[in-house]
Amino acid sequence: MGGGEQKYIQEAFETNWIAPLGPHVDGFEKDLEVYIGSDIHVAALSTGTAALHLGLLLLGVRAGDEVLCQSFTFSASANPILYLGAIPVFIDSETETWNLCPLALEAAIIDRIALGKKPKAIIAVHLYGVPYQITAIRAIADHYGIPILEDSAEALGSSYQGQKCGSFGDIGVLSFNGNKIITTSGGGALLTRSKATKDRAVFFSTQSRDAAAHYEHSEIGYNYRISNICAGIGRGQMEILDAHVDLRRKMHDFYVALFAVIPGITVFEVPHADYYANYWLTAITIDASVSNISCEELRLAFLDENIESRPLWKPMHLQPLFECYPYYGGNVAETLFETGLCLPSGSNIHEEDRRRIASVVVKVFEKVRV
Repeated sequence: MGGGEQKYIQEAFETNWIAPLGPHVDGFEKDLEVYIGSDIHVAALSTGTAALHLGLLLLGVRAGDEVLCQSFTFSASANPILYLGAIPVFIDSETETWNLCPLALEAAIIDRIALGKKPKAIIAVHLYGVPYQITAIRAIADHYGIPILEDSAEALGSSYQGQKCGSFGDIGVLSFNGNKIITTSGGGALLTRSKATKDRAVFFSTQSRDAAAHYEHSEIGYNYRISNICAGIGRGQMEILDAHVDLRRKMHDFYVALFAVIPGITVFEVPHADYYANYWLTAITIDASVSNISCEELRLAFLDENIESRPLWKPMHLQPLFECYPYYGGNVAETLFETGLCLPSGSNIHEEDRRRIASVVVKVFEKVRV
C-alpha cells in the first residue's frame, strides 16, 4: 500500500457508496484508460479470471468450440475455457520470451482447420511481465481470422515498442490480485477498443439485467463487477503504479548482478529494447550440469532461511486436469518448468531482505566450489 488508498476508502464510506457501482468504479476505469492509452475502454471486474471468462464469451466462444491457449501459464488462463464447455488446445512456448511459440501456434491452427475444427480464439499470455512476440502472433491471428484474448494479468506497466500491454489483443485482461503489481485485494479488468463491447461486459457482469422497471433477464448473467471500495483501493494504487514497477525492475537488476559471476544460471530478461518488462517476478533457469546445483536444491536452501521461492509454472498440458487435451510443440515449456525458479520479487523487499537472499546464494554456490 502507498498510503493514499485510505482517502478513497473513507470517501466511499462517507458517501455510502459500498456496492458494486459508484464514483470510484468509474474513476478507476478512467485511471486505467488514461494509463493504458490506445483508445482503450475498461470494465472493472471482481477478478482477472472473471475478465478472461467474459472475454471468451464476448469473442463468441461457446460449448464445443476450441480455444488455443499458452500451456506455460497459471491455470486461471485456461480454466475459463472449461467454464464455457469449450475445449483447450495447448501450445508450447519459445525460448526468447517464454511465451506462445508462433511456429507451434500456426502448426496447431493448420492442423485443427484440417480436422474441421477452426479455433475460436487465442489466449496469449505476457508471462512474468515479459510481453509475448506480439508482431508475430498478431500476424498469425489476422491471417487465419482468429481473435486474441490478451492475458496481461502479470504485465500491467509492461510495454512493447512503447505501447502498453493490455492493448494488443482484441480483448485484454488485467488482474489486481494481492500478488500483482497493484492490488485491489481482489479484482480485474477487461480492456477493449469498443465501447459497445465494454458495455456488454458490464451488462454480463451485473447479472445481465435487461432494461425494464422490474428484473428481466434474457441471458445468463454473472456477479462479476468490482465494488466501489475495492475500486477506491485501486485508485490509490494507481498513484504508485510506476513506483512499484521501478521497484520490481530494481529487484531484477539486483538478481542480474548477483548471478552474473555464477556459471550455469541465467536470469530471465527481455530479448531486446522493443520489450519493456515490469518484471512482476524475476525468474532464473539453472543448468545443473554446469552449476552442480539444481533449482530444487536452491529452493530448499532458501526455504531453510524462511525465504520463499517457487518453481516456474507447471505447463497446463502436464496438469491432471488438462492432460487429456491436444498439445502442439516440443518440450520448451516442460524444460523451463524443470530447470526454473521464481525468486522473491515483491515491491516491499528491503535492503536487509536482499542481504539475506544474497547470503544464501553465496553459501550454496561456495559450498559447490569447495
